[in-house]
Amino acid sequence: MKKINVITLGCSKNTVDSEHLMARLAAAGYRVVFDSDRTDARTVVINTCGFIGDAKQESIDLILRAAAAKQAGRIDRLFVVGCLSERYADELRAEIPEVDEYFGARTWDGIVRVLEASEEPALATERHLTTPRHYAYLKISEGCNWKCGYCAIPLIRGEHVSVPMETLEEEARKLAAAGVKELIVIAQDTTYYGIDLYGRRMLAELLRRLCRIEGIAWIRLHYAYPAAFPEEVIAVMASEPKICKYLDIPFQHISDAQLAAMHRRHTKAEATELIRRLREAIPDLALRTTLLVGYPGETEADFEELMQFVREVRFERLGVFPYSEEEGTYSARELRDDIPEAVKQQRAERIMALQQQIACENNRLRVGRTERVLIDSRQGNFYVGRTQFDSPEVDQEILIPASQRRLLRGHFYDVRIDSAEEYDLYGSVVR
Repeated sequence: MKKINVITLGCSKNTVDSEHLMARLAAAGYRVVFDSDRTDARTVVINTCGFIGDAKQESIDLILRAAAAKQAGRIDRLFVVGCLSERYADELRAEIPEVDEYFGARTWDGIVRVLEASEEPALATERHLTTPRHYAYLKISEGCNWKCGYCAIPLIRGEHVSVPMETLEEEARKLAAAGVKELIVIAQDTTYYGIDLYGRRMLAELLRRLCRIEGIAWIRLHYAYPAAFPEEVIAVMASEPKICKYLDIPFQHISDAQLAAMHRRHTKAEATELIRRLREAIPDLALRTTLLVGYPGETEADFEELMQFVREVRFERLGVFPYSEEEGTYSARELRDDIPEAVKQQRAERIMALQQQIACENNRLRVGRTERVLIDSRQGNFYVGRTQFDSPEVDQEILIPASQRRLLRGHFYDVRIDSAEEYDLYGSVVR
């Protein structure tokens, strides 16, 4: 049987793309392995990230290693797909000619044809999961219309295109039938879903339909843009028990001057009012956000305003990134990257030091509570699980001593939280 190794870098949206490709390859008779450096597969496909500098370098380094393996005769064919090759295909062809062909993030049909994978329309909703079989990402749209000043995604992925609701329902039903219990709904902006197909935002209706699928126990919402946040989404999150009390909503900044410079399309007052409405409607909501520091023109006063915002809101989950200039974006064309790298890093570290303190305090308040936990894995002497307030790979975990009893991956247990650290909880199964 033919064997192909598909290696995926970057975000969860890339993961979904690779899983769809792998399903088509498997249907055509290939034996598919993924992310493996211990395989005798003679064909390798690398799905790349091209979003920020570090991710681009990681993709380039992996391509170079694979190209060297091809020159050494360890592999026969090498293909590169995804975001990096969407942006830099011509440069990559010139610099790394050992790659047989490059395909962009918008030309997946090309790699399907070259590899003679199945093009059957019925396979559009099939996936070859690379996540643990009890959770999966559900990508509900492609691209983005917001065009934030720092972001290259619209240049790479194009404008927002929603996946039809019936297609998503079919895909979700197939995932549930395969044992998936947690759906993680993703897109570049999930709240924009439906405008292009139905003339209005339809995320709330999609969530209601997903909640009716038998076998799905948790539905988690990621990447919700704060501008014009749909009120009906707040209502459905508050009323549907399957929807996790969790929301990933990247605010990026809170200074009005910085929000305007970033082309974020909302103000500080609108952001704080949205947070108030969310927490009023869903009192136990875990809010995750992403912040960007060191954007051109960010003053010390802007940064201190952001620090105060973090102190007041007390986000349950938070990530922060120093600004890096991306060619082709508004900020790269029109603004001067005037914040020294050392200052960017120092500001990011100050935010994370503050968040570490907040996270520790929030976690200690949970000691003594009993929460429903989904077991992801066993690592050493502990089972590793998550509550509804934590997403896989990016958030904290709850660790349960393996000596207590045998637990099954992908199963739910009631767990009493016994102790807490900054980014981990420790607990015991009560039933």
